[in-house]
Amino acid sequence: MLRRICFVLLTAALGGCADDEAGPWDLLVTGATVVDGTGAPGFAADVAVLDGRIAEVSTTPLPRGAATRVIEADGLVLAPGFVDLHAHLDPLLELPDAESHVRQGVTLALGGPDGGGPLPLGAYLDTAAALGVGLNVAHLVGHNSVRREVMGMDDRAPTADELERMKALVAEAMTDGAFGISTGLRYTPGFYADLDEVVALAAVAAAHGGIYTSHLRDEGLDLIAGVAEALDIGRLAGIPVVLTHHKVVGAPMWGSSARTLAMIDSARAAGTDAMVDQYPYTATYTGIDILVPPWALAGGTRAFLERVDSPELGDSVRAGIVWNIVNDRGGNDLRRVQLARVDWDSSLEGGTLHDWAEREGLPSTPETGAELVIRAIREGGARAIYHVLDEGDVERIMAHPWTAIASDGRLVRPGQGHPHPRWYGTFPRVLGHYVRERGVLTLEEAVRKMTTLPADRLGLADRGRIAAGAAADLVLFDPAAVIDRATFEDPHQYPDGIPYVIVNGVVTVDDGRFIDARAGQVIRRR
Repeated sequence: MLRRICFVLLTAALGGCADDEAGPWDLLVTGATVVDGTGAPGFAADVAVLDGRIAEVSTTPLPRGAATRVIEADGLVLAPGFVDLHAHLDPLLELPDAESHVRQGVTLALGGPDGGGPLPLGAYLDTAAALGVGLNVAHLVGHNSVRREVMGMDDRAPTADELERMKALVAEAMTDGAFGISTGLRYTPGFYADLDEVVALAAVAAAHGGIYTSHLRDEGLDLIAGVAEALDIGRLAGIPVVLTHHKVVGAPMWGSSARTLAMIDSARAAGTDAMVDQYPYTATYTGIDILVPPWALAGGTRAFLERVDSPELGDSVRAGIVWNIVNDRGGNDLRRVQLARVDWDSSLEGGTLHDWAEREGLPSTPETGAELVIRAIREGGARAIYHVLDEGDVERIMAHPWTAIASDGRLVRPGQGHPHPRWYGTFPRVLGHYVRERGVLTLEEAVRKMTTLPADRLGLADRGRIAAGAAADLVLFDPAAVIDRATFEDPHQYPDGIPYVIVNGVVTVDDGRFIDARAGQVIRRR
């Protein structure tokens, strides 16, 4: 007897399972092993799609003639499309097809992380929807964007009026469909905010049903305090928390993930709805000014350069940069800082601060590194990859049941700078390296961390799962071949082993060929 599989949580909203009569369908995927996103064991099934929704999930063969198109998927795994909880969608209006994400199997990405993102959000989402997007797009409102709009780059607490204006901007973004608020408390101007300010703004997002995601105030020597602060914000604001791109920066702190994960477990047991997301690499990526003490950046680049050139403050600024090179993102070795995007001298891209020092005939010391950082900022800034994480922490965090996989990747075209390989390879790397090669996760658990876990965090009951009535966001991959190809030396490479990606029922990667179908939707919090 035909077995149809439905999620109870979908039946009320979507009318339960499909009718007993077969077809007609737009698409039929046959012969695949279905890994449905729940963590349950995979099973052989046919899956039919109609009008952008999953119409049937059957463990007995469905009639091929009832479908407009049939994909024969013997040997492949059919999973829900991957949901990326941390995506830098800044280039979306220039790269609306989002090919670098879609080719990884990502069908839904959450933008606006780390306190950034556009304001006003509603107008931006309207523009994206009118343009058409290659994957489903959701968004957060960024605390740094809100604070900069109201207070500029001031290093001080807001006045009562300024706080109310910031709260109004958060409320406006939430009304426009934001899924919550993000902070980047290691970046400026967010670094200048105290706990009370962040709690007040997070509480506004909570009142609208939103979540809170946090780039911690510190991920190195003060990591434990950074985690504690994020958990306190969740508790005090009454808001679900995501410790985003959770990691342990710098050799002195390696191994501390055992403690941070225990803190998350303890917070959950006490009633704070906390989880993390993670990318599967041992290097970070951000602006070169992460090596500058935040106090020196107050007021913006011009004010920073005035401090650097000041007889009174120049030595203190340089000492702060040296400290960060030795103890934090610099890893105490200029070889660990790899320049990724240098618009004013692309010949530096892919090389390290050590390589730059050698080119200039300078000693490879932290003091030289500080001067090169200052020079980079003076010329217009740069982005860099920081090789300062430990594999043991990566695997421990990944294995935790409340860790979702997320790229922290930026939409990109081949040839644009020298990006972090996570922009091209996050999800296939987990499936190929950490599931098949390392055995850190089972296949079913890895898929859960890419699908239902992040979709449920966003409250999207019809995404991130294979069930009758759910959105037909699907990915077919070869479990024996799926792998990332992007490397730190040669990052502009699409992954292997993902022949089909389906967005809202539309085949967008077709037997390995990308199609600019623009089948995505701009999804607003309901």
